[in-house]
Amino acid sequence: MKREIFTTGDGSLTIHLPDLDEQYHSKHGAIAEAVHVFVEAGLKQWLIENNGNELSVLEIGFGTGLNAFLTSLEAAKKKVKIEYVGVEAYPIPEGEVHQLNYPSLLAAPEDIFLQLHHTAWETPSTMHQYFSLTKRKQFFLEIQDTNRFNLIYFDAFGARVQPELWTEKVFKLMFDALKPNGLLVTYSAKGSARRAMQSVGFLVERLPGPPGKREMLRAKKP
Repeated sequence: MKREIFTTGDGSLTIHLPDLDEQYHSKHGAIAEAVHVFVEAGLKQWLIENNGNELSVLEIGFGTGLNAFLTSLEAAKKKVKIEYVGVEAYPIPEGEVHQLNYPSLLAAPEDIFLQLHHTAWETPSTMHQYFSLTKRKQFFLEIQDTNRFNLIYFDAFGARVQPELWTEKVFKLMFDALKPNGLLVTYSAKGSARRAMQSVGFLVERLPGPPGKREMLRAKKP
């Protein structure tokens, strides 16, 4: 399948898949979307609600590593210990990793970003004193964690491309993987996704979306 490096609206790069007319991040801004949806509406909200100094995060779609990179930077900034698990069935090629411009735009160390990608799969690795990463090469339907995570970044490809990832079956796995009061955040605001979340027990709210999107969803496990 053809793959292209694409410049998004905020100058940050993403990967575009022309055959699917889909990209790994919003064309309106890869960094802007990740910060708005996952850091602001997810990580920071969980910290506010729980007044915690450590948590575990599950990312559905490790992809370019942008969400993990932003989370590692936030962990160091806030001195919050984060155990991060990124699930990805199809890791991006090494050549694409080195083309992505996230460290320069964020004025952050490139070695941390590269380390996220170079660390071995299936093996816990410490990136710095506040952030550890385990990458799992796994299909989302194979996830069997129970009561383990405080926060889920649900960053799968959109329902237009992979509708099977936005079903009750998948969100039941997400619900089971979360601890009570855990949060799930996603860029999507589709009614079918919201109803699937609600049907498995999530309390779901619509929030203002990132640039280019009117709304996003945040769900809580009661």
